[in-house]
Amino acid sequence: MADQDIEQAVARALEDAPPRNFRETVDLAINLRDLDLNDPSNRVDESVVLPSGTGQDTKIVVFAEGETAVRAEEVADEVLSSDDLEDLGDDSDAAKDLAGETDFFIAEASMMPDIGRYLGTVLGPRGKMPTPLQPDEDVVETVNRMMNTVQVRSGDRRTFHALVGTEEMSADDIADNIDVILRRLHADLEKGPLNIDTVYVKTTMGPAVEVA
Repeated sequence: MADQDIEQAVARALEDAPPRNFRETVDLAINLRDLDLNDPSNRVDESVVLPSGTGQDTKIVVFAEGETAVRAEEVADEVLSSDDLEDLGDDSDAAKDLAGETDFFIAEASMMPDIGRYLGTVLGPRGKMPTPLQPDEDVVETVNRMMNTVQVRSGDRRTFHALVGTEEMSADDIADNIDVILRRLHADLEKGPLNIDTVYVKTTMGPAVEVA
């Protein structure tokens, strides 16, 4: 259950957002302090499962063979084989297009070396290298979990953004998502909450409201 102050900030952000002719996302803007972000070890780079989901479609592509590929077909947007992987390695434009339109990749662990070889230069810099699927893991369960996952990544910038929902979601659900992200940051940052300067929530085109 999120802090009431977070829920009130989200409610205000939703109320103050002028109507638009498209569905707006709700984003968290996080400002860090007292961190040397030139040192990669200080940068935020987390995959966070949102308890209330993202509120929007998440495109997931799975690299798999055999039975795993068959099961993945039930839930993934696209399932690619070893042959497809080689084809992508020979077509950098197609590989870049796929990387740009896909939120998350999952791959059988046995395929990871080939993915590194054929697609590492495309997926690596974009932070899109696949999540390895171990032999004892259920691909359906993994895909379903990642549908509710967001990347929280600062890079070398003190200010960065994270998706926490859409305007159609309730303030309560969005606040729960924010709470999970803030708890993760508090746990992972060197000085916890002291490394966070300010946090704001806003819809795509709406005004920013400070989260207390």
